[in-house]
Amino acid sequence: MPTTTNGEATPSRNVLGGDLAPCSTDPTTGFYRTGACETGPEDRGDHVVCAQMTEAFLSFTKAQGNDLSTPQPRFDFPGLEPGDRWCLCAARWEEAREAGVAPPVVLEATHESALETLDLDDLEEHAVGA
Repeated sequence: MPTTTNGEATPSRNVLGGDLAPCSTDPTTGFYRTGACETGPEDRGDHVVCAQMTEAFLSFTKAQGNDLSTPQPRFDFPGLEPGDRWCLCAARWEEAREAGVAPPVVLEATHESALETLDLDDLEEHAVGA
């Protein structure tokens, strides 16, 4: 969570300008595994898009070398199923959009920094309710 100059925590913002809503705690997502698509300097992948998994997207990302559907117990990763929500890398979501398989997005839970890579109109076109 970002902090102000006096050290107080400030809420992260979403792409709509409001407070960042949780994405998922079952499974627990986010680069920091807080359930929210928060980001920071350590998050080189920019895991800021809260997306609802689809079979088409899971197949696409697996073909790209990022298998999100197979459990990885050593990383405490349960594997994702269609319907699960997960914080995706903005660049991967854009690749999926260009391929016609972008998963739905929860705008209230997508971090504002996604707008550095993605177009709000594209996100809104794929939006689902929180």
